[in-house]
Amino acid sequence: MLWSVMLRVELLRVLCCAAIILVQGAAIAQASGATEFPAMGRDYDAAVVCSGFGGISLGSTAMANMTAVAHRYGAADLAFLVVPLVCAFFIDLVNALLIPYFIANF
Repeated sequence: MLWSVMLRVELLRVLCCAAIILVQGAAIAQASGATEFPAMGRDYDAAVVCSGFGGISLGSTAMANMTAVAHRYGAADLAFLVVPLVCAFFIDLVNALLIPYFIANF
């Protein structure tokens, strides 16, 4: 009886995680396709930048996603220069502002 309940709870947990990942993936794909890709110029470098954005947004590394795209379709030097610098800068900037705020207020 206990194993049956534990199995159901674990199955529910897995289904909830899968639903969250699917919703996140759909939101990131929508954001990349509707705003980022056109803003970056609708070319190959923009597609590689969008893959890096998807990696950062979903908790993976941008470099892994961009490398996978580049190995399949060819090099994108501008994207490999811009994305790591921008991501590192914004992550450091946001952390510098948010960490003291949360320490002081929570």
